[in-house]
Amino acid sequence: MSGIRPTGFLHLGNYFGALRNFVRMQEEYPCFFMVADLHALTTHPDTKELKTNIHRVLAEHIACGLDPDKAALYCQSHVFETSELYLYLNMLAYKGELEKTTTFKDKARLQPDNINAGLLTYPVLQAADILLHRAALVPVGKDQEQHLEMSRTYVNRFNHRYGEVFPEPFAFNYGEQLVKVPSLDGAGKMSKSENQNATLYLSDTDKLILDKVKKAKTDSGPTVPNSVKPDYIENIFLLMKLVSKEEVIKKFEDDYNNCTIRYGDMKKQLGEDMVNFIAPIREKAEAIRNDEKYLKAVMEKGADKARTSAKATMALVREAMGLIYY
Repeated sequence: MSGIRPTGFLHLGNYFGALRNFVRMQEEYPCFFMVADLHALTTHPDTKELKTNIHRVLAEHIACGLDPDKAALYCQSHVFETSELYLYLNMLAYKGELEKTTTFKDKARLQPDNINAGLLTYPVLQAADILLHRAALVPVGKDQEQHLEMSRTYVNRFNHRYGEVFPEPFAFNYGEQLVKVPSLDGAGKMSKSENQNATLYLSDTDKLILDKVKKAKTDSGPTVPNSVKPDYIENIFLLMKLVSKEEVIKKFEDDYNNCTIRYGDMKKQLGEDMVNFIAPIREKAEAIRNDEKYLKAVMEKGADKARTSAKATMALVREAMGLIYY
């Protein structure tokens, strides 16, 4: 089980860090992939753009290879049992521990005038999303490990108090190193909402991709053979390794080691390879996004699968808690 908020645009980091693995997982496991619209409300309470954003995120998921017939692809708010389990788990969550979470402190600093209860209990809602399907495997990045640890805490508290209902969820990524896609300016990783000129989005036009890559940070080149690459140059090679052919990468590696590299040529090649990679996803996503009837059917099918799973879990939860009075 995993989810993504419909805030901002999906980018190359989302693809290589998550979506590519989701496509593989749907062939091997029962999967629940969620558009986290309720989570979005904690930082984006204005819902005018929400429908458009949800349609775009769903379309991009499908364009990247997720199959609504194999995985449950659904909206968080369409599964009403989420809110019920969220309420019960809140009784097992304590104010002090919630205030210490890194994401709460970061978000509170960013929006000091909107420190709402949903922001504070974000990890509890995230736990409800996972536990609703009694999911054991959660494909998340390092930044979510603290929330996952809290989910295990709530599992143990619930099971200790009411009886064994939930398995402990753990991060899952096929035992491979998680791919971190660097930004084009060498400062951190690509982001859905920050640093937009240094991030390659799955919806970027060909021209925009070429322009962004062209502006990637470089220098005058090495003067000593086999020099260690500065971080921002290593980043360009890392991006090239994601989308370019091996012989192309080898050519520029050799040029770098021989002190003959021409960064203009390298960025031109990288830009073209990025266009060839992103353009088919963008075009497919646009076609899907324009087919509202199809998207409605996808959401209904996903919600039906998710609700079936959720109802079975909540029947066990209510019984364990002694909430069945007839």
